[in-house]
Amino acid sequence: MRVMAQMGMVMNLDKCIGCHTCSVTCKQAWTNRTGVEYVWFNNVETRPGLGYPRTYEDQDHWQGGWERNRRGRLRLRSGGRASRMMRIFANPKLPSLTDYYEPWTYDYDTLISAPAQKDIPVARPISQIDGRPMQIKWSANWDDDLGGSPEHTIDDPILKKISKKIRLDYESAFMFHLPRICEHCLNPSCVASCPSGAMYKRSEDGIVLVDQDRCRGWRMCVSGCPYKKVYFNHRTGKAEKCTFCYPRIEVGQPTVCAETCVGRLRYIGLFLYDADAVLEAASVEDPTDLLEAQRSILLDPHDPAVLAAARAAGIAEDWLDAARRSPVYDLACRYRVALPLHPEYRTMPMVWYIPPLSPVVEALRDTGFDGEDGRSLFAAIDALRIPVEYLAELFTAGDPQPVKGVLRTLAAMRAHMRCVNLGEPVDASIAEAVGMTADEIEALYRLLAIAKYEDRYVIPSAHVEIAGQLDELPGCSVDFESWSPHGGQGLGGGEPVPVAIQTFNLARRRAQADRFADLEEEQMKGES
Repeated sequence: MRVMAQMGMVMNLDKCIGCHTCSVTCKQAWTNRTGVEYVWFNNVETRPGLGYPRTYEDQDHWQGGWERNRRGRLRLRSGGRASRMMRIFANPKLPSLTDYYEPWTYDYDTLISAPAQKDIPVARPISQIDGRPMQIKWSANWDDDLGGSPEHTIDDPILKKISKKIRLDYESAFMFHLPRICEHCLNPSCVASCPSGAMYKRSEDGIVLVDQDRCRGWRMCVSGCPYKKVYFNHRTGKAEKCTFCYPRIEVGQPTVCAETCVGRLRYIGLFLYDADAVLEAASVEDPTDLLEAQRSILLDPHDPAVLAAARAAGIAEDWLDAARRSPVYDLACRYRVALPLHPEYRTMPMVWYIPPLSPVVEALRDTGFDGEDGRSLFAAIDALRIPVEYLAELFTAGDPQPVKGVLRTLAAMRAHMRCVNLGEPVDASIAEAVGMTADEIEALYRLLAIAKYEDRYVIPSAHVEIAGQLDELPGCSVDFESWSPHGGQGLGGGEPVPVAIQTFNLARRRAQADRFADLEEEQMKGES
């Protein structure tokens, strides 16, 4: 057993209102630059819908992620090394700007400089790519106004799998919001796809990053990522992706998207996992077994044997304490209400989701039943307006049983807390029906409903002894000559000292340079 640490996130979809505050703040922090106008490291999709980029979940077309061959070994769906090298200069499996959307702004100068006239001047949309007037036809959140409608959702890759069970008429329409960032996978296919070794997974916290100095712009990582969360900067010629806000994480602060989330639906914490078991877990034959296979490699931070192995691997005591208090481990493994997004891609994603239960209570009330009664709630799980089959295709590779188990647990929590809040006798059978005790139900409620800031974000700070590895200049956080996806040294001991990482000057000069030839001259000016 080789214990390593991994930062993870859990999102409670029952609390997402689709306000896009997380998307806007992420945009302002990371991609408010020339060359990445179309890029949203964080986006919020309305389901059912096509997503961003459109139909990214159709891996028969995009060939992202891993697949299991006849010998039981994993191979990239995009092909082996030889086939990728054959098309390194002309990769056909790339989303185009049409699949994302053509970014635009508005001709605000017309409003400012227009002369006095009878009609109100109009700021018409203009392309941020070429500056020409354009007609808006699509965007990263275009499905917002069309959620559940048959106009576009009929092309939803998930709906195509279960089309016989879904009716796209008005009375049966349903929708919910799905925030997405990079999954920072344990078995990242983007890293394996990169010919230049620029994509890497940090050994200290598992965050997947791009070394901008090594990147050659081959864009194989874009093809290899099944979630399409790697983007190409058309100005710098480099790949970019969600960084899990690592400069904030290293000083113990949550990501920008989590910090600004209006619904307080995000949880950030530490997982301990067995690095030696990742490949075996990702290679199980039946895709529906991938959920439990991934849970099996997430180690119990309260287990003395796990703690001893973690200490032997060099993980510091404050990180082990954070792992014991981790909300993401509790939601994913202790209460088992969080599920990974598309485990069938075999990347072992580390951003998990609690599926939405709403509006089951309202639906029961409309039929004359008590919407908070435990027995009624359990019976209504199979009749949810949001089909269990749809949620299963998202989170459990099509197996509805784990999704039903999560929804039953959430329904039991509602019914139990109703008794508590009304001062009625607690029905012990409600908690027993989902294999929990009354104390566990109430602890889950505190975590999901009324958890404080320090309970939702349990983030250990980086240590001063690894500051040289974490600094952006002159290198990155791991030794690339001897790097492997799960190799490298863990965190050392000692007193934790926050390390602020703010050396973004080279990246800023690269983004602002008009020509690549200017970079060396600008770098020399900066150093002088």
